[in-house]
Amino acid sequence: MNIALVSAATLAISIGVVHSALGERYIIGRLLRREDLPKLFGDDSFTRQTLRFGWHLVTIAWFGLAAVLLVLSGAFPTLRVSDGVVFAIALTFLANAILALIFTRGRHLSWIVFAAISALCLLALR
Repeated sequence: MNIALVSAATLAISIGVVHSALGERYIIGRLLRREDLPKLFGDDSFTRQTLRFGWHLVTIAWFGLAAVLLVLSGAFPTLRVSDGVVFAIALTFLANAILALIFTRGRHLSWIVFAAISALCLLALR
């Protein structure tokens, strides 16, 4: 097992947690209290939810890259590296789809594309 890659994955997960927690507290929370956000679809709720899910999408991407690093490190010796990488990508895009679906209540249609990418990755593993 490659300790450098495991360490890099640990740092990626850590920075993701910090990014979401501190970003929510010091940036997103404050930004969303503003009264002058663009109004789409009749009010500013779509804008608010899209900003929030977009911020946290970065964290999900970093978690996905951490999973790829763990696979490449040899931490899962019974897993073929290519299958592990594709599976990590599939789970990352599935998490993106769920996040987009929940945060925007399905109004930001990226969730459909993220879900399709996830499904195609999983299909490729068959």
